[in-house]
Amino acid sequence: MKLFAKVRTLLGASALVVAAASALAQAPVEVPFFFPVAVGGPITKIIDGYAADFEKENPGIKLRPIYSGTYQDTIAKALTAVKSGEPPVTSVLLSTDMYTLIDEEAIVPFDDLIKTDEDRAWLKSFYPAFMENSQTGGKTWGIPFQRSTIVLYYNKEAFKEAGLDPNRPPGTWQEMTDYAKKLTKRDASGKVTQWGVQIPSSGFPYWLFQALVIENGVTLMNAAGTETYYDKPEVIAALQYWVDLVNKDKVHPPGIVEWGTTPKDFFERKVAMMWTTTGNLTNVRTNAKFDFGVAMLPSGKQRGSPTGGGNFYLFKKSTPAQRDAAFKFIKWATTPARAAQWGIDTGYVAVRPDAWETAAMKQYVAGFPAAAVARDQLPFAKAELSTHDNQRVTQALNDALQAALTGTKTPEQALKDAQREAVRLLRSYK
Repeated sequence: MKLFAKVRTLLGASALVVAAASALAQAPVEVPFFFPVAVGGPITKIIDGYAADFEKENPGIKLRPIYSGTYQDTIAKALTAVKSGEPPVTSVLLSTDMYTLIDEEAIVPFDDLIKTDEDRAWLKSFYPAFMENSQTGGKTWGIPFQRSTIVLYYNKEAFKEAGLDPNRPPGTWQEMTDYAKKLTKRDASGKVTQWGVQIPSSGFPYWLFQALVIENGVTLMNAAGTETYYDKPEVIAALQYWVDLVNKDKVHPPGIVEWGTTPKDFFERKVAMMWTTTGNLTNVRTNAKFDFGVAMLPSGKQRGSPTGGGNFYLFKKSTPAQRDAAFKFIKWATTPARAAQWGIDTGYVAVRPDAWETAAMKQYVAGFPAAAVARDQLPFAKAELSTHDNQRVTQALNDALQAALTGTKTPEQALKDAQREAVRLLRSYK
């Protein structure tokens, strides 16, 4: 009897082991991912909807979106999580964070996961301008998702009041200055009640400035992320143009102009033209209580804008199963139909040309032609400023821009100081 009892016990234990193994095999693969919420709009609801829809189609995968604040907050949290040993599996971070993430050995390239002809076709489906900040050293480190360029928004009613053609935005720097003079309004005491133009100089000043630099025919860095050209004469001239809008032409607010409140200033008619991300398009469409226009940025020697926004990255400290699951989600989130719908819902640029051929996007653009402006600007777009030790190299430029705009340094001195600091920071990467 004792022998039978022992056999029964052993059989029961092995059944438990089999059941546990079976349960483990069926446990969903968990994919925590950081998502920055940096631009207005119901983005979290959209991402939650993506997670729910994806899980319905892929019951073996559990997506866990973690909303992590601004892009700066998100990269800081991601790198802290890498050091603590519990990073996300994937994350949307700035395309310009690529070198930092590589240097910290935080991420893996996508190339090892690209196995089929379908995968290879998918990787080639994105706009080349967006891939400039996604690939280096022959490898693909980021996948474009929440991408943008800078565009000019303008108040058509203010144009009419100033005697300007509301359907003819400024095409050149000189025209923008001339328009801004007509659009700047002052009360009886001389106080400005409406500025002609506003370019934000907090948050991402280097990004707005880079548009002026590209338009003046030069770039701010090399493709390897090891050199900057902050003190080139053309770069100094671009900053001088911005400073002149403030001091000489008196058509732009003095001091530091806040990134976050610039759209609000536009809605409240405190400014007639503003430069900001196409990612604000839905925000402007929802909140502007007047007829507005969207245009490509005006040209200096040429047209141009840096690209901007976020890429998907894959983190090294994750299991192969987690990486496969994240890769499946990233491909799912960037199909033509979803890239189109994301652009419609948020105002970001749909990241692949075939997204613009979908019925939904064609219908959207037919009813709202402004949505196509950022896409049409992509042939003139260049990679956003990105280098090794990116945050400190970029901060040197941000400090220089603010020094020039507040009048504590001349544009030339400010940019020479910034270049000296960038050379020092990048010396070890050359």
